Amino acid sequence: MIANRLAASRLGWIAVRLVALLAAPAGALRAQGEAADDGWNFDDFEEVDPTLFELFGDQSLDIGVFAAFATLAMVSFLRKSIPLKYVTLVVCVLYMGFYKSQLLSVVNIFSTLTGNLPIFSYSMAWYAFAGFTVVTLVLWGRVYCGRICAFGALTQLIDAVVPSRWQIEIPEKLEHRAGYIKYGILFAAVGYYLVTREIQFYRYIEPFWMFTLDASILLWVMLGALLVVSVFVRNFYCRFLCPLGAALGLVSTLTVFRIKRWSECSQCALCEKTCEWGAIRERKIIMTECVRCDECEILYADQKACPHWLLEAKRKARLKALGSSAEG
Repeated sequence: MIANRLAASRLGWIAVRLVALLAAPAGALRAQGEAADDGWNFDDFEEVDPTLFELFGDQSLDIGVFAAFATLAMVSFLRKSIPLKYVTLVVCVLYMGFYKSQLLSVVNIFSTLTGNLPIFSYSMAWYAFAGFTVVTLVLWGRVYCGRICAFGALTQLIDAVVPSRWQIEIPEKLEHRAGYIKYGILFAAVGYYLVTREIQFYRYIEPFWMFTLDASILLWVMLGALLVVSVFVRNFYCRFLCPLGAALGLVSTLTVFRIKRWSECSQCALCEKTCEWGAIRERKIIMTECVRCDECEILYADQKACPHWLLEAKRKARLKALGSSAEG
């Protein structure tokens, strides 16, 4: 009897609770549910953000591989080694181009102007890449354009395999004027972006997308035409059309370590004829156009090719002869 009464009492209590729940307002039910959640202490199990050290660990391989590539590039640059330079260019196309598809772009200029840069903790490899570019730019000039840009590396490799008889020498006056086109593209692109905040147009003024192999038919046709022109005109895009190159060129006017010159360089035009980038004009190196390709610097140090060493040898021989006659 007692057991039956307890069972009946419990069923009655459950029935009353069901009626109360059905009659309760939705807000009250929500509050009651939240109170129940709190009773389980779910807030104590909130996801903890990874530390900066943990994020660095996740990105360390990417950073390390780029550091190795940057070391190769700098060794080839500082040693003025032609074989190492071409090894660097090949690695650049394969690694920075097709594997990473990571190139600086006019889009990065937009982001810098508006302060919309990547979050550092999640983009350490990118900041290592960008930092390397800025440091080398200030110290030596457009090293990025000469060795780190995958598209620039590709066009230099094209120049190396195309017979010289196929290549067209642009008249000097036309070349100098055409060099201003990239600055016009740069300022027009920045102005358009600041007005519209639209960036998709960048693919029509930069061919760097080619390494992702993802584009419209029109863009592929434009790229094909550009590469064909590049076969006949050395480094056509880099010299005349690249807005990023124009921006880096403007900053390179602050370069600390300039290219060394002999006193005879004011008269000799051999380096000017050797430069394939049109960066030496009337014996003067134009830093905004120079990509530190090494050609004139290698010639500068070549004791058999540079006239300075011949004049220096004649000068020493003359001094020696004068000394001998004075002793006699």
